[in-house]
Amino acid sequence: MRMKFLSAIAVMLLPAFAQAADITGVPKIREGDHILIGNTRIRLGGIDAPSVDQLCLNTNGERWTCGVAARDELIKHADNKTWICRSRQVVDRRGRLVARCEVDGEDIQKWLVQNGWALSAVRFSRDYDADEQAARDAKAGLWQGAFIAPWDWRFRNKKTAILGSIKPPENANAILLASASGSVAPSPDCTIKGNVNRSGECIYHQPTSRWYAKIKMQISKGTRWFCSVDEAEAAGCRETKR
Repeated sequence: MRMKFLSAIAVMLLPAFAQAADITGVPKIREGDHILIGNTRIRLGGIDAPSVDQLCLNTNGERWTCGVAARDELIKHADNKTWICRSRQVVDRRGRLVARCEVDGEDIQKWLVQNGWALSAVRFSRDYDADEQAARDAKAGLWQGAFIAPWDWRFRNKKTAILGSIKPPENANAILLASASGSVAPSPDCTIKGNVNRSGECIYHQPTSRWYAKIKMQISKGTRWFCSVDEAEAAGCRETKR
């Protein structure tokens, strides 16, 4: 009897626990698969989108800031709308809560993969494999040009596979293996510089900063371009005191 009673209590509490895991609000969109609702950083589960640092090739084989494009397309599609994100209380290696999110009843991960702005994260889920194939066939988003899968790009080398619908030109590796955090800003809107000081603290510098011109953007030194103050602070950086 006692076991039956406890089981009944557990069943009654399940909806409450499920509801407690839901996070609802209008997010700040940081990357194609990373948002912030309130103080909660959320990683969109089941997919992998290019980081804002990642570079791809467009249909003409030219350098393209595809990570910025993926983020901006998501902003155009779902910014200023209320999101509902459901999580199993799992966090990724960067401490972000992994969740599945809906916007106006739409599976936002499915939208990203279908439109070619993210890939199905096959190491963790096969839920979006068919959507990825549809995007590949339609040459949508990233698939219109040439790119490296986001998970491969983080550990890239000259042997890393290149995906996409165009034949990569001879200089493809020089572009695809580079980073938007190099010496050139990824776009005219992304001119805030981030660097790491001797104490390991991330500092961001706006163009009006006293030290802005002296900050040399070198990937090996951990520098990075940011497109907004919010983005820099979301990455754990603080503004320079000078």
